[in-house]
Amino acid sequence: MNDLPPLSAIAECLYTAVLSDVLDEAGFMGQALRPFVRPLDEASVLCGFARTGLYRKVFHTEPGRNPYEIEMDLVDDLKGGEVAVLACDGPTDVVAPWGELLTTAASLRGAAGCLTDGLVRDVRRIREMRFPVFAGGIGPLDTRGRAEMAAMDVAVEVAGVRIEPGDLIFGDVDGVVAVPKAVAPKVVARALEKVAAEDKTRDALLAGETLRQVFDRYGVL
Repeated sequence: MNDLPPLSAIAECLYTAVLSDVLDEAGFMGQALRPFVRPLDEASVLCGFARTGLYRKVFHTEPGRNPYEIEMDLVDDLKGGEVAVLACDGPTDVVAPWGELLTTAASLRGAAGCLTDGLVRDVRRIREMRFPVFAGGIGPLDTRGRAEMAAMDVAVEVAGVRIEPGDLIFGDVDGVVAVPKAVAPKVVARALEKVAAEDKTRDALLAGETLRQVFDRYGVL
């Protein structure tokens, strides 16, 4: 999006709480993913545009058939600043669509990270790569014979939030929010304003002023 600041600036200056507050102000009250979705590394920040994949349960894979076909198409087509968003109808204890090899492929294409309400595996190696991954849990089971990506670049629901291709995804230690692409420029601009006001509020509190005094002046808390 040309009317947004660079993703690196958004990731450096903003955080999920302020984006969630601004989304609430704008009437988008349901954009924070359910809290079971957590980062593999709590120091990581996930910031990028959604590329979605919708998974479905299966109970059999025909011999000779590639069950990863659409999954590979999505990862191979990732571009710089994009986030693989994998909808697995989580929480789930059986579907682990993301692992080390997909992380390697996505990272080399400049992708910004992965978000899924399913499970991930190969966690130690993913952490070593410092690739932002936010997931519904950790488990060793492959998707083969259990789940397959049925469609890519479609609207999906992840951890209770509808996400469309191109939506701005932001995650940190507090959780994940999805900013609808139609309002992302206004939401980001307002969030940057709010951060500046919060910085002034913090400085005033450190100087000894009361919460009521600084709230009356800056209107943030």
